[in-house]
Amino acid sequence: MQRSATKAAKESRAPKTPKARRVKRVNRTAAEQRAHLMREIFEVFVFVALIFIIVNVAVQSFIIPDATMAPLLQPNQYVLVNKAAYFFGAPQRGDIVLVANPQNPAQKLIRRIIAGPGDTITVNAQHVIVNGQILNEPYVPAGEAGNESIVSQKLGANQYFVMCDNRLSNDQSDSRGLGAVPRANIQGKAVLVFWPSSAFHWLS
Repeated sequence: MQRSATKAAKESRAPKTPKARRVKRVNRTAAEQRAHLMREIFEVFVFVALIFIIVNVAVQSFIIPDATMAPLLQPNQYVLVNKAAYFFGAPQRGDIVLVANPQNPAQKLIRRIIAGPGDTITVNAQHVIVNGQILNEPYVPAGEAGNESIVSQKLGANQYFVMCDNRLSNDQSDSRGLGAVPRANIQGKAVLVFWPSSAFHWLS
């Protein structure tokens, strides 16, 4: 009986360190969880910011305002422009590109590249001739190959000659009227029509 009383007294005097240690460990774990949550939120924020920057740097949507690129592109269709297309390569003949008007850079145009640096281009009422060869242009509407502008020039370094597909449209809105386009004014390559959905198609 006396031993039991002595044991109980010792237990009552013994410091409750294990329990205190457990409370402290729980508190430390909660702090770690908060830190982990904050780190995850920060990582998500950085990821979203990077995606936003990449999207705005790499792609752009553009609404076709008129029929200058008909029949391939119709008014009020939306095209997706790959702004990164020429980071590691030059624009090619036949590419459909987003161009800043050399005479009014704030105005953006969708046009087709017909000739590039070093090419000699001649445009007459019936044909477009590049380096002495008449171009085969299946994208031009039947019966609309003619145009009123007569052009003959050799392009310099970093110069491109762009034209509307619809050659009977305003010839002052492409290189027939605006002149050759500097490479710096080509802002991306149109790659697909995405709206309206019924008109969805890739641009070759």
